[in-house]
Amino acid sequence: MIIRYALFEGEIHAGRESEFRHFVRERLVPLWTQFPGAEEVRVLDGTARDEGAPAYAMALAISYPDMDSCNRALQSEVRFQSRDVTGELLKMFTGRVHHHVFEANEYATN
Repeated sequence: MIIRYALFEGEIHAGRESEFRHFVRERLVPLWTQFPGAEEVRVLDGTARDEGAPAYAMALAISYPDMDSCNRALQSEVRFQSRDVTGELLKMFTGRVHHHVFEANEYATN
């Protein structure tokens, strides 16, 4: 399994946290869940961190069965639509967004 993360490193503008989270749920999640080949979409809202650690307001994790599926999603029309809408979201945010791709390895717990 491949998981592509969008990491929102920085902070939501003071007093706009609820608006930011609502915008993500109402405007972006419906687009992200339409990415072709996506098996799961998770939005992780930053709540706490170690002292001295960088702030991450949000992380988006989209899982795909393989890298070919991920690449097809990155070339899809809905992905380009979501990038335009994300531009609106970034007006409530100071920082940067960067993407990372991981291969997931899962292990059972006792």
